[in-house]
Amino acid sequence: MGRGQPTQKKIISREEWEKKLARVHVKKSDMNKLVMNFLVTEGYVEAAEIFQKESGTDPGVDLSTITDRMAIRKAVQNGQVEDAIEKVNDLNPEILEDRAHLFFHLQQQRLIELIRTGQTEQALEFAQEYLAPRGEENAAFLEELERTIALLAFEDSSNSPVSDLLQPSQRQKTASELNAAILSSQCQEKEPRLPVLLKMMQWAQSRLDEKVLYPRINDLVSAKLEDPVLPSNESKHVHLRDDHHL
Repeated sequence: MGRGQPTQKKIISREEWEKKLARVHVKKSDMNKLVMNFLVTEGYVEAAEIFQKESGTDPGVDLSTITDRMAIRKAVQNGQVEDAIEKVNDLNPEILEDRAHLFFHLQQQRLIELIRTGQTEQALEFAQEYLAPRGEENAAFLEELERTIALLAFEDSSNSPVSDLLQPSQRQKTASELNAAILSSQCQEKEPRLPVLLKMMQWAQSRLDEKVLYPRINDLVSAKLEDPVLPSNESKHVHLRDDHHL
């Protein structure tokens, strides 16, 4: 579209958009399954039990098995990686035996925890004995190991270029990877469906933005429809088109 040419996007009013949304029917049972899937996958055992009683929705798994998985996840989030590894092996030793990347990341997290607590000598010995051999076999592992060891090069590692390794998000990343592996070993979905659907909605809105001006959801938390903002230099030239073919 050349500069100065009027916008060719259709405009849909809030009233018309809400009518379109009202024509989309979603079964309550499907919504309940979506909620239960989120609760089970994310490990909200008590909430899943309550929701099962209130809605009658089948969780699809033995809720008692979630407790072990959440204990493992919490151990990693608290920096107790060795304890988490022991729990995983008790649950199913094949989980780590069959996943070299996951096992390396857990060992890497153990190294990070040693560095975090100032155990420099132990960290170097651990890296040399358990991580260096794997780095020699895998270039990606070696790069991650070198980045982790770089924490020792700074007097204040919290202000170093690799300080992100010391952030809670790093523990969460490792915990999520382990959680997904456990779910996969139990033939369950690795991720809850709800976030995936939200990403699909965002993608659909971005595609729709190319052709239409319409009330959209910008804040996923509130999920409120917000009217489109027309550029001041184009608002006078916007063509109001029939939207019945949308």
